Amino acid sequence: MSCVNPSTWVQTCSMFMQAGRSRSPPFQTLHPLKNTPISFTSPERRRRPISAHSAFSVTAVLTKEDTVREEEESEESRPTFSFKSYMVQKANSVNQALDAAVSMKDPLKIHEAMRYSLLAGGKRVRPMLCIAACELVGGTEAIAMAAACAVEMIHTMSLIHDDLPCMDNDDLRRGKPTNHKVFGEDVAVLAGDALLAFAFEHIVVSTAGVPPARVVRAVGELARSIGTEGLVAGQVVDICSEGLSEVDLEHLEFIHQHKTAALLEGAVVLGAILGGGSNEEVEKLRRFARYIGLLFQVVDDILDVTKSSQELGKTAGKDLVADKVTYPKLLGIEKSREFAEKLNKDAQNQLSGFDPEKAAPLIALANYIAHRQN
Repeated sequence: MSCVNPSTWVQTCSMFMQAGRSRSPPFQTLHPLKNTPISFTSPERRRRPISAHSAFSVTAVLTKEDTVREEEESEESRPTFSFKSYMVQKANSVNQALDAAVSMKDPLKIHEAMRYSLLAGGKRVRPMLCIAACELVGGTEAIAMAAACAVEMIHTMSLIHDDLPCMDNDDLRRGKPTNHKVFGEDVAVLAGDALLAFAFEHIVVSTAGVPPARVVRAVGELARSIGTEGLVAGQVVDICSEGLSEVDLEHLEFIHQHKTAALLEGAVVLGAILGGGSNEEVEKLRRFARYIGLLFQVVDDILDVTKSSQELGKTAGKDLVADKVTYPKLLGIEKSREFAEKLNKDAQNQLSGFDPEKAAPLIALANYIAHRQN
């Protein structure tokens, strides 16, 4: 059953234009080589960092003994968060939802190709970020699931197209032959196109229990994250930068803020919008997502030159062969790792002010992205 009537979109478009199309002034992080700021885009000024790991502050201290006892009791009473259990549960939920959303039907060839890449595995980081952001601001997994699946469909589309001979020309993805190696280039292109189109249909038709204005705003955010202000912009500049001898850090960060971080940002912001987050909450989570989006790419660049193809499940060293500019190439391995640590810390600082227990999945996901091995 359709949960959002497309005929109501006309009535909500004015609200969407006001709420969802604003542009953001810059915010900054420190350059990893020089102690100077790098500008990103953010809706508000950064706030003084407060550790996202802090659960509660102690408001009165009588003696050292009382303080120690209070801390011990607090540790004992504080519920533990199992990231492994969370990952397994959310991945299972997402995989079931994806399987149900894209079923085998006529024409069989295109649906087989779509399902081949969509259900090939993967960590499901983007859907988890969408769900975790939704739950953080008071929503539920059910509210976020259609958007989470849509983000994964678009991510899968980008991988299918990225692997094509006209792009990165890769033969391996998630430990399996790439889509065009199995179905041919023509069907692979169409499978990506079909996943892209269906992602938007799925959000509109399958999002339940959410006001139409929020759905329209979410659709706008998702479209922007993958168009010429997002993924496509990063991909084009990346292609045009191959073989260039002089590419600086700002140029590289433009590529990855758009090619990689934009869709991660979209996943988090969609969850926050659909979950009913305030504008302030949405924008704090947007900043969090931009930091971890860049973090994801820095780590990806490090893994590309330190891990084998078997360990990665995709071709290792392909950026070096294609003469692409990467963080290790500009900074070296150790400076790249230091930069990744700083991005992780800055990301987690954006979660200050949220309920620590509800923020635990996002903190754990940031740490997972920072320390992943494939």
